[in-house]
Amino acid sequence: MVAVMHTTRRHFCSTAAAFFLTTQLPAQTPSTGSSTRPNVAALDHDRILAAADHYLTQPPAPLTTLPSPDSPGTPQDYFSQSTDSPAPFTAHRDALLSLAHIVPALASAWVITKDERYAQHAVAHLQAWFVSPETSMTPSLEYAQVAASGKARPEGVIEAVHLAEVAQSIPFLSTSEALTEPTLDAVTKWFTSYLEWLNTSRTAGLARDMRDHNGSSWLLQAAACAHLNLKDDRALTALRHQFKASTIRAQITYDGTFPRELTTPNPYRNSLFNLDLLAGACELLTTRFETVWDYELQDGPSMRIVLARLFPYIARRGSWPYKADAAFFNELPLRRPALLFAARAYNRPEYADLWKTLPPDTDNPELDRTFPIRQPLLWVTRPRP
Repeated sequence: MVAVMHTTRRHFCSTAAAFFLTTQLPAQTPSTGSSTRPNVAALDHDRILAAADHYLTQPPAPLTTLPSPDSPGTPQDYFSQSTDSPAPFTAHRDALLSLAHIVPALASAWVITKDERYAQHAVAHLQAWFVSPETSMTPSLEYAQVAASGKARPEGVIEAVHLAEVAQSIPFLSTSEALTEPTLDAVTKWFTSYLEWLNTSRTAGLARDMRDHNGSSWLLQAAACAHLNLKDDRALTALRHQFKASTIRAQITYDGTFPRELTTPNPYRNSLFNLDLLAGACELLTTRFETVWDYELQDGPSMRIVLARLFPYIARRGSWPYKADAAFFNELPLRRPALLFAARAYNRPEYADLWKTLPPDTDNPELDRTFPIRQPLLWVTRPRP
């Protein structure tokens, strides 16, 4: 007897639309004479060294150097206030963002030059933020985006998304003499504790379950923390399952859009932000034996279809068919790391070609906060002694 699989009209239409997108969009037309793996070290060489040389002059500035008199926590607890406060405190948020510029740039310079100065200064920042008993940050964000009511908001978890690239820097710095084994163990322990907070805190759990870039931020942070301890794959396995069973369904439609981002005041920026967050998570969760990039639901939603959908709008901002952002629309799209990662994952050289043409940095603080990966060299190469 032959089994007959019944289908619904909705399922048929969704599948047909997904097939049309993946076969007809410009992003799916292979280009010739290009590479899916550009030489990031060569392309970013001058940019990396210029930034690293600048950061060599900047001493560590952990949270304890930035008093927050309204904080309900200790001087080592991260604290920020939401925008409904009369004069919101953002010094800790800005310091964390600065750390995420400094350490990855210095680590990238170490990778390129093997000059111990860069590694030593990066490690000095790591020690101040994550090791020293007097200055290390408490591994939680229980007091992030505290509202005027005195309660923290789950949206505050996204303020630490830039820690993902700091975590990504650590295996590269471990190949230098500057990062000793005791210091490496202490830093890894901090990120392990932070992962535990992400998995057990009610505030973090609410962020995890949000169906937009807040949830993606939680996923990228958790993946970056788990990735530091590759001896225990249980955390990464759980995150892979979550991405496949929950994230794709919650965030991506059959036609490759992020519906929750399209209803925000800045739909273009937040769509690209979310794309980068999920792409970074895919990179961290993919193994030699299993690629998260290829996860796809039966009715179409997948990262592949998201890239196909957004690629033309990154290439030509003016073709964006939805409302323009309320602020800084003309300063986007910037050089999205998702393009570079997806070029490799899907063998799409046109993604890499576009990535190379876009500006890699911004001096706009608001846009900078929605740009989670600044040193792609640390994501497309493996640490080597």
